[in-house]
Amino acid sequence: MTQNPPDQDELLHRIHLDLIDSYDEEIEMEIEDHEYDASGKPVRVAMDELKKQARRRYFEELFRLQGELVKLQDWVQHTKHKVVILFEGRDAAGKGGVIKRITQRLNPRVARVAALPAPNDRERTQWYFQRYISHLPAGGEIVLFDRSWYNRAGVERVMGFCNDAEYEEFFRSVPEFEKMLQRSGIQLIKYWFSITDEEQHSRFLGRIHDPLKQWKLSPMDLESRRRWEEYTKAKEIMLERTHIAEAPWWVVQAVDKKKARLNCIAHLLTQMPYHEVQHPAVVLPQREHHEDYARRPVPAEMIVPEKY
Repeated sequence: MTQNPPDQDELLHRIHLDLIDSYDEEIEMEIEDHEYDASGKPVRVAMDELKKQARRRYFEELFRLQGELVKLQDWVQHTKHKVVILFEGRDAAGKGGVIKRITQRLNPRVARVAALPAPNDRERTQWYFQRYISHLPAGGEIVLFDRSWYNRAGVERVMGFCNDAEYEEFFRSVPEFEKMLQRSGIQLIKYWFSITDEEQHSRFLGRIHDPLKQWKLSPMDLESRRRWEEYTKAKEIMLERTHIAEAPWWVVQAVDKKKARLNCIAHLLTQMPYHEVQHPAVVLPQREHHEDYARRPVPAEMIVPEKY
């Protein structure tokens, strides 16, 4: 069924709201703990009542889920579990946003992000999966791939960066590769973030008009917009041929970015039998004082000017 495109006023309104939301996301990343009470409820939100309530609910649930992610992290470290999480989807589908919220309060030595650039000349001559292997986790680690080896089934196929033989070999190899990971003790979780044609169009326009996000739009992104249908066909083939019991695909409905983040994190938490790990009570030791110690003043020319 063909959807009628939104009129110009409606589209501009949506872009405006998306810009506000994008800045809201950045504010969210910088909010200080003292702006919330002990239960995690915001105490100062400057907006109308309905939006205030929706934002409060979002933050309350996000903070609750992030607390559970910290417990999951402790459990992964304690049990030496190994986890790989793949995030795939169209450009502007919200993969980076959910990765930020997952890792926001975690230890970067435990939960790290792998976002590989395009392969260089040497890597193009390697076994296709070779450059991804060095990023796989050791015991007690979680690795989040912001795009992955599934580039071959998507962008490489659509843009002609691989030939038919390489494409078919990928589909023969990837189930065996992922089964091998599973047998080696690596848990593999695969998410596809799904947005509509209309939503991607709106988000791309928002990036064009937002000077803080224009860098996110590459020539490849713009070309992917033109080839929407080709990407759709490639995605459908990919999901059909690589949805295996050892590593199934999970589709996240991502038109609403905030709901997508919460839904993805909540689902991720169900994929491991984690529990709270008890730690010894932390006791802050008394600072030592020595009579012969005197703090030296910092030279004035080394001080960063206090403009704020």
